[in-house]
Amino acid sequence: MSGLVNALVIVAVAAVVIVRQFRARALDTDRRWWVLPVILAVVALREPGILDPHHRAGSAALLAAEVLIGLATGAGWAWTTRLWTAPDGVVWTKSTRASIGVWLVGIGMRAGLFALGAASGVHQHSSALMLSLAGTLLVRAGILTWRARSFAAASASAGRPAPAYGDGMRTAWKEGV
Repeated sequence: MSGLVNALVIVAVAAVVIVRQFRARALDTDRRWWVLPVILAVVALREPGILDPHHRAGSAALLAAEVLIGLATGAGWAWTTRLWTAPDGVVWTKSTRASIGVWLVGIGMRAGLFALGAASGVHQHSSALMLSLAGTLLVRAGILTWRARSFAAASASAGRPAPAYGDGMRTAWKEGV
């Protein structure tokens, strides 16, 4: 795929995922949560220009940093996502304002990394960003699935809904769920 197509895929996937995460929705821990990130990673790794042939070491270092930022963003996003169980035992999820902060920091770090690469003359392919996005989604979905399963187990053993991230915090307004 060309850089433009990669950029459009990245923007479309990120927009859909982000919009969906800021709405309360039931989390299905049985579905294949890893499929979309694996598809994105395969598409990214199939691109021949993921490493700059003139600056292999610098390009590889930037790619590794990009992927690490993606993994950290996914973990931060997952741990700032609110989970709760409904009385029927279904686990629900919704990203919080802290999740927005995680995204903004991740985007800022990626922009800084891109600027560093541009200043050092290393060509960065859009596949690196796609691979990083795949890592973000994979880590986030994995952690949320793990958290949801532990919530479901805790609520089943206690006979009541498990506590949720954000419980006991004072809110400025009531959120509709």
